[in-house]
Amino acid sequence: MTYRAGIIGTGGIAGMGILGMHDEEDIGQKKVKASHAGGYDATEGVELVAVADVDEEKLDRFGEAWEIPSDRRYVGHESMLAAEDLDMVSVCTPSYLHADHVIDAAESAADPGLIWCEKPIASSVSDAEEMVAVCEETETELLINHSFRFTTKLQQLRELIQNENLLGEVHSVATQFRMELLRNSTHLLDTLVYLLDARAERVSGYITGENEAVDSLKAGERVDDAGGGGFVVMDDGSFVTIDCTIPREASSMTLQFVGSEGKLYLNNDDGEWRYWRLDDGTHVEADLPGIESAWTWDEDYRDAFANAAGDAVAVLDGAIENPSTGEEATRSLEIIAGFYISHYTGGQVSVPLDRPLRDVNITSW
Repeated sequence: MTYRAGIIGTGGIAGMGILGMHDEEDIGQKKVKASHAGGYDATEGVELVAVADVDEEKLDRFGEAWEIPSDRRYVGHESMLAAEDLDMVSVCTPSYLHADHVIDAAESAADPGLIWCEKPIASSVSDAEEMVAVCEETETELLINHSFRFTTKLQQLRELIQNENLLGEVHSVATQFRMELLRNSTHLLDTLVYLLDARAERVSGYITGENEAVDSLKAGERVDDAGGGGFVVMDDGSFVTIDCTIPREASSMTLQFVGSEGKLYLNNDDGEWRYWRLDDGTHVEADLPGIESAWTWDEDYRDAFANAAGDAVAVLDGAIENPSTGEEATRSLEIIAGFYISHYTGGQVSVPLDRPLRDVNITSW
């Protein structure tokens, strides 16, 4: 069978290009394959049949680019969800709208079996938890688009760390990525919790208040989302430092793991992965078993959306388990919320967050 998909939000990540990633003259004018629409287009067994947006001009540009019939372009997501019978719904709106749109879709007459929601999952932990709860109640799979989880090399690396004892017991991790904790660094933090298969237990944070996208990417509207970082003690005992304070041109996405059986250095921006096994007290550099080369944005990220759409089809088919659940996506959001709470209170924060702290809302695009 062919699954029917709809998209809420017809901006950049839906299929029309992203500031800072694609050529500026193409953004909003041409379809881009590294997107939700591009993922559907590249995947057998699913067809994009309807789209919705509150901006009619954007809606029509998207519809023309991706060849969506005019009667399947809906002004407002409520109209699409009421009129269409959908198997999948993509939520590609700003993060502060994710909760409303995911919940509306899950409870709608469209009755999707799966919702593919952009990262970060939400702007507050309480919103994320409500999204997860509603999707459970309506038997709707909630798949969050933390793209790195859908790349083969990262999946292979997780297998080596979790099941092949590549590092042994992980003692510490040092990480760095560019500023904007929600918009960008959710990728770094999700990669961390994915590879460790762990959850934060204690957080201490610092917020710079700087958002590079406002100026360099001409984003216009000012939001809470900013550079920051701190330390995190994970529930597996590992100690993690996070530095997401550096502008994009000077930064690299790096993670450095130290374990009882070896060390691992990942630099995704420069395409360098290195591994040292601990041999009689000496670190000896070696190849990563089964992984021929390092992860790169050009090769691996390029295929992530098609891989995610393919996984969405496989989840609906019952062939695989959801590889990027709402519960796991909440783990990275907890850390970011913890950084903000810690910065403004001057203290450390325990996870799970206490009830009032779960409502802290951090605005982003």
